[in-house]
Parts: sequence; structure tokens; C-alpha cells
Amino acid sequence: MSKCPLRLRDRASHHWDMTNPAGDTTPIISRVLPDGTLLEAIYQPAEFKTALAIGFASGDAAIEASFTLPSGETLVPYSPRNNLLVTECVLLPSDIGEFGDKRDLVDGIRRYLRRYVDLSSVFEEVAAHYVLLTWVYDAFNELPYLRFRGDFGTGKTRALLTVGSVCYKPFFASGASTVSPIFHVLDAFGGTLILDEADLRFSDATAELTKILNNGNIRGLPVLRTMTNRHKELNPTAFRVFGPKIVGMRQSFSDRALESRFLTEETGGRPLRADIPIHLPDSLAVEARELRNRLLAWRFHARRAIKVDPERLIDGVSPRLNQTALALLALVDDPNLRGEIAAHLINVEGPVPTERSPGDDASVAQAMCAAFEDATAPFISLADVTQRFNNSLEDFHLPLSNKAVGAIVRRLGVATTKSRGIYIISQSERSRCSGIAKRFGINSVASEAVVSDTAA
Repeated sequence: MSKCPLRLRDRASHHWDMTNPAGDTTPIISRVLPDGTLLEAIYQPAEFKTALAIGFASGDAAIEASFTLPSGETLVPYSPRNNLLVTECVLLPSDIGEFGDKRDLVDGIRRYLRRYVDLSSVFEEVAAHYVLLTWVYDAFNELPYLRFRGDFGTGKTRALLTVGSVCYKPFFASGASTVSPIFHVLDAFGGTLILDEADLRFSDATAELTKILNNGNIRGLPVLRTMTNRHKELNPTAFRVFGPKIVGMRQSFSDRALESRFLTEETGGRPLRADIPIHLPDSLAVEARELRNRLLAWRFHARRAIKVDPERLIDGVSPRLNQTALALLALVDDPNLRGEIAAHLINVEGPVPTERSPGDDASVAQAMCAAFEDATAPFISLADVTQRFNNSLEDFHLPLSNKAVGAIVRRLGVATTKSRGIYIISQSERSRCSGIAKRFGINSVASEAVVSDTAA
């Protein structure tokens, strides 16, 4: 393996014995300083010690017991007695490793994954690059989530443990966990949430954990929770929940917007490879720690240069999927591999329009599209849209009134006007309808007709 491009300072000067320096001290897990210096807590379980790994903008790296800011504040790592570290609920590197180059590192992640979990060939690449993404996620503003979906006994938990163990500051939880510590750990630690059995206790947009998933893929959308101070005064608190997340679940979420945030591998669709161990060996923890050490060195080397490349947008997928997938594709250097991943995402997104179509918004949009396609006048009537919508309903759905459909049309951003006693939608709204159709995955909208927009 080639040497890591980081220049590690003399380890003889490293102080692992934690003595509190004079002055104010602040325990941290990680910090990005204004000058580009990166601080990361590391933990050596065998020696029961923590320290700070420091990646300087100059390319130097060091391990120290503390780091003093120009303000006089001294940063120290969390105590090795912290329960999250002792119980391995949160995993950290133990040293600054040597990552070789990026290709070596990705190959190492891929080999590790293949030893312990059975993934489809394309998703194995997706998962390996998602691991990389977690280590530089704070360079992006939008992120995708990774998901393993299938029935019990199909390898979801195995995949979560294997992939999660090499992610950046992985925090392992389950849908049965108390919500409060999840909010607090994500806010204080950041990193990667590894959430198992995500559909056992919540499934709709009002559940507390769903709020984390709904807000956590875009920077700057904290979750507000009602808190009280020691004087019992109301004191709402904003919790930062932005970061990568890997989820295991049996079903899908009922919230269609949340569903669009996931890159999903369906588990249990083929016989398990014969070389996959039935029980995870102790070697997994050792390999995972070594990979975390290498990935820490790669973060120090690459974090400042990471950026989004708009030229890697995928043709043929929704804007939402492009928005979330672009961060992952920014880390895929091989154009052929990017093409394979893009084709996989296009294929996976194919069922989304069908899943969305039963929703009233999508069905009304589809009825508008059909009405515009058949229109011979410079407008379509709201009554025609309502009739088309009601005709598309299953027997067990109650029909909607013109008023109710009109409310949905206006909520979608399409204007209605009243002419000669009836509500109409002008041909000038056709282009807006086309955009709405694309958002819902409806491909039946004809090109805009050239019709003069005159009142009937």
C-alpha cells in the first residue's frame, strides 16, 4: 500500500494520558475549525483511552490529548468512560491510518462488505461509495439515505451492522429506542444514524423518528422540540439532525416524500452465497476499526476538496432523486460505474409513479393532463377534470366535488378562473401542468398546443 499523503507528526510527543489542561475545557467528538483544521475524537478500547486526531490544512496530522483555540478555550475528546463509546453504540477510529489512494480504499471497503454481506453487484458499489460519503457528508447540503428492505431473516440487520461499522461516527439505534437520546446524540455527535426495525413504531409523517428522517437529509432544517428549563419555563430547542442515515425495515413509509430520499436494496431475493458466514466473526470488528482508521486519514486528505459536480446529474430521473443522489455520484470517479449506478437508480425509480398515482394530488394532475391533451378550446373546464378524476377512482373511493378538486388544482399551483358561470383552466397553465406531471412521474402530457388564449 502506498503511503498516506498525510504527514503524521512525531508520535513520541503524543500525550494519551488525559490530564485536564488549565482554563475552560469543552469535550467534543469532532469539530471543523474556520482555518480548515479538522478535529476528530479517537478511541482505543484496549487501552481505554481517547485523544484528538488533528488534520491540519497544511497536510500535517497529529494525535494530541487536547487542542487549544486562539480564544483560550481548550477542546478535549469525550471521556473513554462515556457509555456510548464503552457499549459501542457509537464507533470511532482508534488511530490515523494509511489509506493509500482512493481506489485502494474503495476496493478495501468493497472486499470487506463482500466478506460479510450479500449485496447485488451494483448496490455493493453504491454501499461502498456511500461509506465514503458519510466521511465527508458535511461538505454537502443534500444527502440520500441508504435502506435495506425485506422480511425478517433476509439479512437486513447483518447489512446494517456491516456497512454501519465502517461509516463516519455510526450511531446504532432501533425503531423501539426512546426518541429523546437519538435527538441529543445526533445534535451533539453528528455522524451516521444506523436505524434498525424502522417501521415497527412509526410510519406516518407525524411520528418523532420520521421527523428526523424528513428533516435530516437537507442542511439547515433542524427539528424543533418543546423543552422546559430548570425553572419550568417553555424553552423550545432546535436539534440538528442533518447527516447520512442507513435504515433497515420490512415495508415502505406511507409518506411519499420520505420514500423519495432512499437508495434501496431489497433483501432476500436470492439464495445466500455459500461463503457468507452465518454468524459474524470477531474479525469483523477488527477489520472495521482498521477501515475506520484509513477512512479518517482519507477525510483529513479529501474533505476540503470535495464538491458537487452538476455535470453528474442523471437524465431520466426526478429532480428529487437527482438532488439526493448527486452527493453520492460526486465521489464516483469511474464514468462507467457512474453510468451503472445511474441505470440502477432509473430502474428503481420506475415503480414510484405507480406508487404515487393513488394519491389525490397525483390523480388530479393526471386528470388535468388528459384534459389538456384532448382539449380543442383555449381552456379546459374544472368540471371535466373532476369527472375524469372521479372516473379513475376505485369502487371503494368516494368521488370528489368540483369544489374539492378545484382546491387540489390550486394547491398544485395551477390557477382557475370563472368564465360564463363555470370554472376553467386556461391553456396558459399547460406548461405548469407539465412540470407537475414530471414531479409525479406522469409521462402522458403532450407538448403544448399552440392555441390562442381567449375567453370563451
